[in-house]
Amino acid sequence: MESTPTPPAAPPPPALAPAADPALLHAISRLAATAENPRDALVDILRLAIARFRASSGTISLLNPDTGKLEVEVHQGMPADIDEVALRPGQGITGWVAFHGRPQLVPDVRADPRYIPVRPEVRAEMAAPLVPENGQILGVINLDSDTVHGFTPDHLAGLVTLATESTHVLLRLWQLQHLRGKARQLENLVSAGLTLVTKLERQELHDAITRDTLGLLSARASLLFEYVPARRCLRAVSLAGVPDAAPPEGDLPLDSCLVGAALHTRRHLEFANVQSPEYIDVVDLPRHSALRSLLAVPMLWENEAVGVLCVFTDHPHRFNNDEKRLLAAFASLAAVTLQNSRLYTRVFQSEDQLRKNEQLTTLGLLAAEIAHEIRNPLTVIKLLYGYLGLDFPEDDPRRTDVRVIGEKLDQLESIVSRVLQFAKAPSSLHSRWSLADIIGDTLVLIRLKLAQSKIQLRFEPPAKPLHVDVHKGQLQQVLLNLLLNSTHAMPQGGSITVRAFAEEHEGAGQAVIDVIDTGGGVPPEIADHIFDSFLSGRADGTGLGLAIAKRILLSHHGDIALHATGPGGTTMRLRLPLAP
Repeated sequence: MESTPTPPAAPPPPALAPAADPALLHAISRLAATAENPRDALVDILRLAIARFRASSGTISLLNPDTGKLEVEVHQGMPADIDEVALRPGQGITGWVAFHGRPQLVPDVRADPRYIPVRPEVRAEMAAPLVPENGQILGVINLDSDTVHGFTPDHLAGLVTLATESTHVLLRLWQLQHLRGKARQLENLVSAGLTLVTKLERQELHDAITRDTLGLLSARASLLFEYVPARRCLRAVSLAGVPDAAPPEGDLPLDSCLVGAALHTRRHLEFANVQSPEYIDVVDLPRHSALRSLLAVPMLWENEAVGVLCVFTDHPHRFNNDEKRLLAAFASLAAVTLQNSRLYTRVFQSEDQLRKNEQLTTLGLLAAEIAHEIRNPLTVIKLLYGYLGLDFPEDDPRRTDVRVIGEKLDQLESIVSRVLQFAKAPSSLHSRWSLADIIGDTLVLIRLKLAQSKIQLRFEPPAKPLHVDVHKGQLQQVLLNLLLNSTHAMPQGGSITVRAFAEEHEGAGQAVIDVIDTGGGVPPEIADHIFDSFLSGRADGTGLGLAIAKRILLSHHGDIALHATGPGGTTMRLRLPLAP
């Protein structure tokens, strides 16, 4: 058998000094300021290296932190499918350099068992690691020659110097890219936060959270679970990113959920590949073949569980600390907005209840006024009826009529008395309260509505504790009515100050509450009649709020008055006797 003759070795190219070409190093260092991104810099570095060392082809491979493999990032003179090649550290000459962190010169690749053929024409190869000062291998720069002994030890020394400078450039560009990414993420986080605080409708808020999560982390899918403490379960309320998949249905017991452990431990959870067989029976994962790695973070509000926020990637991915911190920060923000949404709902329910109470009070007021008006003519009728002295014989049918009329008059008087008695606030419901506590509890009910209306609220409590003997619910109704009136007077926002203090009035100690707003003031034409029934300055007002407030304060032996008004605002003053 005749052996294939070995082609004669061509003379090597001119030797290169180990220190490499200063012009080349300068050109590479300038890439740190001129390159748009790290990949563009790598393309230019490889182009310059191939030209300087007269190589026929070359690659720059980087270690993928998720897979731990060397993947070709840029290449020149290689087959198109080289992008699909991924080497384990130690595999091939490139893998050997990455594993050992030492450069290699192979004069004849056919004589080296480590060589993995990629391009048949390659005869010589040299490779140098990209190693920063911390010693952690980033990748490998690899050059090929179609000539045996196409590279010399001086060439390898020059490539090492080039790789060192390239590593510095790459690190600077990565750092700049990282900072840009941080700035973009911060901008997205602020933008998402501003978007969330404008959402009040529950499902709209849920969808905004998952949608913004996708933009924040560039993930494939985002899933939001809300925690239902009464049932100790999770409920999937929104899924974004995979329109052809549906979120898990129903109430999912916390102990049977994969992501439920995030609430138990109050820490993030990470799963490398949820498509693995061990996750087939997990009830809280959306069924979609594109979802791979999962990161779940708990949503907490004042250490109270609100839900779990999850993100999925469509490839195996190891979430870094920055991604975990970013998602945790957004989850905390989302938890606050969800809690605020619940409080908003309670505020609106309280406002609706206040309106209903006002309507009921109005009905009671009208009934009392009608009963009072009826009692006067009824009393006259009874007196006149008694003076008639109607007395008919026993067998006269009119005797029965007279008796029935007398009974019905008594019945009417009894009905009127009951109505009047019912309209009064039972004194048994009065009790001793701290004035600051009553005001504080009332402000909690309305503070979110005021924030939504862009109204700043300030409470100036009394210098020393003041106590009053009142019906707490009725006094809160008066305060809420005044605060809502102030809100309507400031449609573009403003401020409300509630001030409480004590003073002597007509020889007795009194508690005084001033409600001060910065609205446009009470119109002069109605200022003297604002406590009259059915007088309102708004088209949708009943005109009974201040009339009812006046009646309540009078029933407490106090009073309410328009203390001051004008273009700069209005002050309503309440007075109540101090409790002994």
